[in-house]
This record gives sequence, C-alpha cells and structure tokens, in this order.
Amino acid sequence: VQLQASGGGSVQAGGSLRLSCVASGFNFEQYIIGWFRQAPGKEREGVSCMDGYDGRTVYADSVKGRFIISRDNAKNTVYLRMDNLKPEDTAVYYCKATRFAPSLADYWGQGTLVTVSS
Repeated sequence: VQLQASGGGSVQAGGSLRLSCVASGFNFEQYIIGWFRQAPGKEREGVSCMDGYDGRTVYADSVKGRFIISRDNAKNTVYLRMDNLKPEDTAVYYCKATRFAPSLADYWGQGTLVTVSS
C-alpha cells in the first residue's frame, strides 16, 4: 500500500499549485481520500476530502472558494488545486485514504511542502 504525494513548492501569495496523490496497493474507489496539512508548531488539520463512490466533497472553511479537490479513479489519483494561496497556507500537505466498510482502514502518504511567501 502506498500513497505518493507531490506537487508542493514555493510560491508567492496569490499564486497557485496543484498537489497530486497517487495510490497503489488497494482498491482506490472504496476509499475516501483526504488532504491534511501541518504547519510548523501546529497540529495537523483537515483541508478537504472526497468520497470515492459518489464524489461528495468537504472543505475546511479556511480554503473554501480557493481549493478544489478532484480525483481520477482510473489513474488512482487525487488532486488538490490550490488558488489564491496565502502565507497561512504554508504547511506540509499529506494525503490520506480512509475506508469504513467492510472494515476500517486508513493509510497516510508522505508529505509535500507548500511554502507561500508574502
């Protein structure tokens, strides 16, 4: 089982990035894929997630209207398009796959660093 996140980088405020999370080793469509982030000195927080079956999405209030999550089940990939980035978006971003049925299972990917300068 592997989740490979990529796409981080350094941008100026107002810029954009697209993160990718490629999954392998499990039935991707059965899982909710989420993006989380952890800023220096802060706890990890949820950013957005998307259900594999019905495509329902959830966003943190802090990113609504700026970030868009999408997935391509054929490619086992989830994307996070981030526009109008702010310095407070600076963090290590992680993807996570979660399944509740038939049994609970979740997997974390390694992080990708996003740095937004003012």
